[in-house]
Amino acid sequence: MKNNIRDLRAIHYLTQDELAERLEVSRQTIISLEKERYNPSITLAFKLAKVFNCQIEEIFTYEEE
Repeated sequence: MKNNIRDLRAIHYLTQDELAERLEVSRQTIISLEKERYNPSITLAFKLAKVFNCQIEEIFTYEEE
């Protein structure tokens, strides 16, 4: 699944550590998300949308494999 977490994080002037703290996850989770190695739980996806004040669909793009 594609995402634009890194871009949104930059727009909101957040470091990986700051975003991880807000989401109550590790920095490693943020790294994995940004490198598209990890697909978040629906709960984490909703938390990301809340932090970035947008819809989940604005963060993630599903692509068939």
